Amino acid sequence: MWKEENNKLTRSFEFKDFVAAFTFMTKVAFAAEKMGHHPYWCNIYNKVDIQLCTHDANDCITEKDRALSKEIDAIFHQA
Repeated sequence: MWKEENNKLTRSFEFKDFVAAFTFMTKVAFAAEKMGHHPYWCNIYNKVDIQLCTHDANDCITEKDRALSKEIDAIFHQA
């Protein structure tokens, strides 16, 4: 589940291997680009950590972040 920490929505995702994690990241990248809203993220092998905040709103959580987090969850559940 997403957590609110330091004015960011954060969540970690784990996959069976690097390819599955990278496939997830690719799908998220296309969704983020379509929404015009991009995450901070880190990938190490099968784990992807994501942070969402809105830069033009003083790096606070906005509806853009909540919408992208819902899209990311949907992508994760399709994996």
